Amino acid sequence: MLNIQTLGRAAITLLLAVFAPLAFAQEPAAAAATTEVANPYGLAALWATGDFVSKGTLAILVIMSAATWYVMVVKLLDQQKLFKEAKTAEREFWTAKSVAEGVTRLKTGSPFWYVVDRGVSASKHHEGTMVERIDLSTWVTMSISRAVDAIQSNLTGGMAVLATVGSTAPFVGLFGTVWGIYHALTAIGISGQASIDKVAGPVGEALIMTAIGLAVAVPAVLGYNWLVRRNKNAMDLVRTFSADLHSVLLSGTRVGEEKKG
Repeated sequence: MLNIQTLGRAAITLLLAVFAPLAFAQEPAAAAATTEVANPYGLAALWATGDFVSKGTLAILVIMSAATWYVMVVKLLDQQKLFKEAKTAEREFWTAKSVAEGVTRLKTGSPFWYVVDRGVSASKHHEGTMVERIDLSTWVTMSISRAVDAIQSNLTGGMAVLATVGSTAPFVGLFGTVWGIYHALTAIGISGQASIDKVAGPVGEALIMTAIGLAVAVPAVLGYNWLVRRNKNAMDLVRTFSADLHSVLLSGTRVGEEKKG
């Protein structure tokens, strides 16, 4: 009579004989599933096989992107510089004993120095000139306002680039996509092969242009809105400083000091 150990060994041997071949058979299938297939379509293929229109469109998008980031970095640095100079003007200029002493504490060529220089020049060179018929208050106001306008014009310079890129880059990318789809469909029609692999690959490759156009436009739009908001804050500081300067040049006190009195 067979014992329990003998029956157990026989059962284990039978299970191994049945399932072992199945386990080894799955290894080649798993290896085949992880085999990578080279993608014949992509950005590199688009540049290598594209005509001068496709390459020109891609080059335009690259130039737009480079111009966008350049303008954003330059404008950001200008704004940071102006905010820093605003703190310096508040700390140094308004603690001076006179306007003449205060202007020497400001950095020559800075926006706040320019406003003070224009205001002081207008107040000193008023009588005995061809603008003598204009009252002093109006003449100083005009001079300071022109200085503020010049600062604003310089601060907003280059913003049109961001607005243009943000509004036109998607259409440039769409043009590249339409041009690529046209050539893909033309090539398919000439070859006479309209299978899914012959259609999907070239059409999908053409859509890369639209994606690039959106990738160029989105930072431009976001950067434009952000910088416009910061420009507004910066110009508020300049206008506040110019209003106080106007009050000091005409009455000898700042606007806030007049209210306290």
